[in-house]
Amino acid sequence: MMNRILSGDYPRSRVLAVLLVAVLLGLAAAPFVFPGVKALNVAAKVLVFVVLVASFDLLLGYTGIVSFAHTMFFGIGAYGIAIATSRMGATWGALAVGLGAALALSLLLALAIGLFSLRVRAIFFAMITLAVAAAFQTLASQLSDWTGGEDGLTFKLPLLLSPSFEPFEDEVLGVLIDGRIVTYYLLFAAAVVLVLALLRIVNSPFGRVLQAIRENEFRAEAIGYRVVVYRTTSSVLSALFATLAGAMLALWLRYNGPDTSLSFEIMMDCLLIVVIGGMGTIYGAVIGSVLFVVAQSYLQDLLRIGSEAAAGLPWLAALLSPDRWLLWLGLLFVLSVYYFPTGVVGRLRSLRAR
Repeated sequence: MMNRILSGDYPRSRVLAVLLVAVLLGLAAAPFVFPGVKALNVAAKVLVFVVLVASFDLLLGYTGIVSFAHTMFFGIGAYGIAIATSRMGATWGALAVGLGAALALSLLLALAIGLFSLRVRAIFFAMITLAVAAAFQTLASQLSDWTGGEDGLTFKLPLLLSPSFEPFEDEVLGVLIDGRIVTYYLLFAAAVVLVLALLRIVNSPFGRVLQAIRENEFRAEAIGYRVVVYRTTSSVLSALFATLAGAMLALWLRYNGPDTSLSFEIMMDCLLIVVIGGMGTIYGAVIGSVLFVVAQSYLQDLLRIGSEAAAGLPWLAALLSPDRWLLWLGLLFVLSVYYFPTGVVGRLRSLRAR
């Protein structure tokens, strides 16, 4: 049973298996184990980034394609939900129409980019995707009648997902269940299903061909595989999963704007998470997303505590100032790359192999 669920892709490391189970249980029980608005927001952000980074790893880690247009599809998913619910009202039909339209648009754009650009090599394709993503972000900012411009769109969701929805009068395990909790578990279920779907894709014969193309494109083409078709299909699948991740973000925030889902910083975060977790491993997207998002969210708080504790040493207190959290985050990233050159998952698996 477990073999079918994981598509035969076991962690292959006891430590990694324990970490994955801990992450799964922690995210499943987050509303009850980690009370508070910030903790729940962090957990929801982890779920979104797990799907987004795993979809990006399908391109970068499994197919060897460097694309900077991934956040464009992420933004399309978020805008699809935002625009549909803003114009059609807070209904399930509006969510379905918005998600369907977003997936259709992502499919067409990914297909166009794949067919017209995947024949070029390496850095040239990366530059093309970067230009397309920048153009789309500018377009989203200028079409203010549809997208709200720089101010973005704030919208409502169906009653079941609204914070005012309270199915129980009493608290459950000390937590009052409302529409916010229901939305979180909707995101949790979606993230689990999508990650398992990606595991199935990368461990299928199609996924093996993608890895062969990554290792040696010319040899794969020489033995009869149509490389452009496989790379284009990989690009389309990755775009569709990124679109679903964007829809998850919009459902959680009930807001979307250019800086929320189309920012180039999100693309950089994806690259960092893939490197930290380990390229070519869906599990790396899970571990990397947890480490990065938690560090990004709580590093300032930890530095504030350290700065207050070191008040007697002005130089140390200044070094631990919360304003320098990006410096420490960068240092942590450098150390993680130095000690885990193949990512956390790759390192743990290599230790197990030894």
